[in-house]
Amino acid sequence: MSSTAAPAVRRAAWRDLDPATAYAVMRLRVDVFVVEQECAYPELDGRDLEPDAEHLWVAGPGGSEVGAYLRVLAGRSGEHADPEGARRIGRVVTAPAERGHGLAGLLLDDVVAREGGRPLVLDAQAHLERWYARWGFEVSGPGFLEDGIPHVPMTRTPSR
Repeated sequence: MSSTAAPAVRRAAWRDLDPATAYAVMRLRVDVFVVEQECAYPELDGRDLEPDAEHLWVAGPGGSEVGAYLRVLAGRSGEHADPEGARRIGRVVTAPAERGHGLAGLLLDDVVAREGGRPLVLDAQAHLERWYARWGFEVSGPGFLEDGIPHVPMTRTPSR
């Protein structure tokens, strides 16, 4: 980022987002994951509305109200359960015009600072494995294809 102050990380439950911000989040996610990455899948999966889901975003220096975004959810249970008490990071995305400014990194800094006392899990696009490793995430299982894109499961265990 430049010498100007970093943009503030904003955090809210879905019910607390104003309509314009909610629309900007949905538009960004669809523009990148469905259109740019050419993955036809149900982007609106219902998890945004979960009571403990948190949505984080920052404005972009190029003027985007939502320059980067991610969500934090309760960990998965069942057959592919996450570690007990884990929080799951997902939908990490930066607007094309805002890339290269470290915006997604600001969001991860915030999540690790707030949630770092419990396990954090995510499914990273494989080419971003080293990027997530900067926050202490390690590959925690075999790679897999999701919508034709190689992914790896990653976990960050609490600091001791």
